[in-house]
Amino acid sequence: QVQLVESGGGLVQPGGSLRLSCAASGFTLSSSVMSWYRQAPGKERELVATISTLGGVYADSVKGRFTISRDNAKNTVYLQINSLKPEDTAVYYCKARFSFHDYWGQGTQVTVSS
Repeated sequence: QVQLVESGGGLVQPGGSLRLSCAASGFTLSSSVMSWYRQAPGKERELVATISTLGGVYADSVKGRFTISRDNAKNTVYLQINSLKPEDTAVYYCKARFSFHDYWGQGTQVTVSS
């Protein structure tokens, strides 16, 4: 059974940092395309970063501040978020894509506020 569990969200002040984790099980992480999305209140879910065997790709809005990485031995994908802004406030979701299917985690809330 495929399972994705995000963690690491929370309340942080502007300029702060967080590292989100996505623990994966039920499939082989190394052969999957892994992504982080986010959804702010009243807005559509947007792609922020993807990692594959070719490396990481980022949305323009997060380039230089977000870093996606993976530890295949731990079956975990990370999203390091630096220089947080209030507009980064959202629920962050992890997604796995393999065998032409998408699988989603339940999300973790990130709130940036002073």
